Amino acid sequence: MTPPAPTEPAAGVKAEQIRPANTAWEALLQAHASLMEVYAGENMWTEISMREYDVLYTLAKARTPLRLSELRDGVLLSQPALSRMVDRLIARGLVSREADPGDARAVRISLTDKGRQIQRRVGRAHARSVAREVSAALDDEEIAQLDQLCRKLAARRAPHSAI
Repeated sequence: MTPPAPTEPAAGVKAEQIRPANTAWEALLQAHASLMEVYAGENMWTEISMREYDVLYTLAKARTPLRLSELRDGVLLSQPALSRMVDRLIARGLVSREADPGDARAVRISLTDKGRQIQRRVGRAHARSVAREVSAALDDEEIAQLDQLCRKLAARRAPHSAI
């Protein structure tokens, strides 16, 4: 099979924007990888893994139970991997599956009381770690700028969930 031909920059992208945009993107990925390595080494992950926490946190932020496709919008897992994880979390009593009242073919996922307790306990420890690491590198104004910039980038993607 022949690989696809390289494409020209997207409409509206100037040639002089390509290198700075990619340099910024690489810096963002390096910062993420560095921070995730720090967080992975901390002792808060005894009851649940970081990926499991990500699922519980996404469910905790939601105003209503989520369809699997909506849950996937908030986590970095493929659909099959997320389905398997949800099954494991159900077996452990951390999340539940319920019929979708608006669509008999669909199900919605929500936290159980046990799942909510674990998410809050781990979340408090993780929030302190995030604050420690981010505050060590950035001042308050820079943190606000980072928040604004990341939200601006994320807003370009149109999620289908109401998280």
